[in-house]
Amino acid sequence: MIDEEKKRIRREIRQLKNAISLEDKIRRSKLILDKVEQLPEFIAAKTVMLYWAMEDEVQTSDFVVKWAASKRVILPCVNGNDLDLRVFRGEEDLVAGENFGIPEPSGELFLDYTEIDLILVPGVAFDVDNNRMGRGKAYYDKLLSSLNAYKLGVCFDFQLLQSVPTDEHDIKMDWIVSE
Repeated sequence: MIDEEKKRIRREIRQLKNAISLEDKIRRSKLILDKVEQLPEFIAAKTVMLYWAMEDEVQTSDFVVKWAASKRVILPCVNGNDLDLRVFRGEEDLVAGENFGIPEPSGELFLDYTEIDLILVPGVAFDVDNNRMGRGKAYYDKLLSSLNAYKLGVCFDFQLLQSVPTDEHDIKMDWIVSE
C-alpha cells in the first residue's frame, strides 16, 4: 500500500516538475537558497554537505561554487548502491557520476562524517512533519542514518505536501525550506 502511494506521488511530482522550465527552476531555486543562507544553522556551519543538482531538483551549482570559497563543501558521489563523500575543490575537479551522470568531485574520499555540520538534502517530496520521500533507491537514507549533522531538506513549494508515506528506514529532516 505504501509503495503504491509513493509511486503515485513520484509520478505526480515528476509531472509538475516537467511542466516548469529550467529557467523557472533556477529562479525558484535562488529564492530557496537565499533562505538557506539566512538560517543560523547554515551561517554557523563550517563543513556542509551539499549536492550538485539533477535537472529536476532545486538547482545548486552556483550555490556550491559560491560557498566553497568560505566553507568546506562536501558532495555525494554514487558508488554502487551507496553514496561516497568527496570534498568539492572546484568545477574543474568534477567528473560525470557513475549512475546519473551528475558531476561529482574526483578527489579523495571524505571520511570524517562527524565534521559535517549541515546537510542540504534533495527529495521528491517532503511533508509538514519534516518527513522526506526520495526517488526510491534509499541512497540518502542510508547515508543520513550514519550522520548527526543538521538535515535540511530543500524543495519547490509543490513538493511540500501535508503528508508523505514513510517506512522505518526513512530519515526525518530537521527543517525544510521551500520557496
